[in-house]
Amino acid sequence: MTVSTSTRRTRVHVTGAASTAVRPVLESQRRPARVLAAFPAGVYLEVRTDLEPSVIAVITGEATRLPNSVLLTGPLPHLTVGDDATVGDRAIELGPLSLGVRRWWDPAPPLGRLDPALLDHSLPHDPPGAGLAGNGAVDMLASGCAKGWLLGAVTAAERLVGLGPGLTPSGDDVLAGLLVTLRRLGTAASCERAVWLADWLAAAVTFDARTRTTPISATLLHCAARGEASPEVTGVLRGVAGRQPLEPALRRLHRLGHTSGADLAQGIAIGVTAVRSLSGAR
Repeated sequence: MTVSTSTRRTRVHVTGAASTAVRPVLESQRRPARVLAAFPAGVYLEVRTDLEPSVIAVITGEATRLPNSVLLTGPLPHLTVGDDATVGDRAIELGPLSLGVRRWWDPAPPLGRLDPALLDHSLPHDPPGAGLAGNGAVDMLASGCAKGWLLGAVTAAERLVGLGPGLTPSGDDVLAGLLVTLRRLGTAASCERAVWLADWLAAAVTFDARTRTTPISATLLHCAARGEASPEVTGVLRGVAGRQPLEPALRRLHRLGHTSGADLAQGIAIGVTAVRSLSGAR
C-alpha cells in the first residue's frame, strides 16, 4: 500500500496538443498500449485497436511532428520498449506520466485554390539521398501516375510497400509523399483525376499494410491516405504551390531521418508531375 501511495504522489500530470488524425483513438474508450520504440525526444505507442492510426507518437518539441503525434508541454520520462500504457478517454497513461489532451492541431491544412499550371514542378524525381533512386518500381509508379494508368500505378505501389530497412522503409516514404500530394494538391487544383488516383492508390497500399510493413510505417501510410503529413511535407507543398519559398522548405524536409526526407521529396515530385499532367496543365 505504501508503494502504491508513493506512486500516486509522484505521478506527473501534463497536457498536450494532439493531431486530429489520432482523435478517433484518443476519444474512444481506454485501451491498453505498449511502447514500440523509445527515443529521448519521443516514444511510439502501439494501441490494441482496429482503428487507424494504431500507433501514436508522444513527442517533445524537439522531435519531428508526425501526423500521428501528441505534443507534450514538458519532458518525457525515461521509458523502454515494451513498457505498458493506456490510451483513450482523451488521455494517455504512460509510466509516471498522465497526459491529458486539451488542444488539437490539423495535419492536413488546406492549401487554398490554385492553378495547376503554376505549380513548381522543378523537384527532381531522383533527389540526392533517396533510398530507391533508379528503382524500376519507382519509375513505373511515376509513369503510371503521370499518365493516369491505374493498373501500372497500383502494381508499382504494391511492390513498394515495406520495401527497404528502418522504422519507415523508403518505399513507404515515397508512397506517403505521393499520396499526400495527389490528395492535397489535387483538391486545391480541382483535379478530380488526381484525387481519384489518390483514392485507388490509398486503398491498395493500406489494405494489408499492417502485415507488409512496420506498425509505425503502416500508420503513416493510413495518415498519408487522408492527406495528413508532418509540417515539413506541408511546407514543401506550400512551396510548390507558391505560398512560401520552396528551397528552405525542401532543406527542412531533407533533414528528416537517414533517407526519409529525400524519399518523401521523391514521392512529392512524382505527385506534382501527376497533378499537372492529369489536369492538362502545360
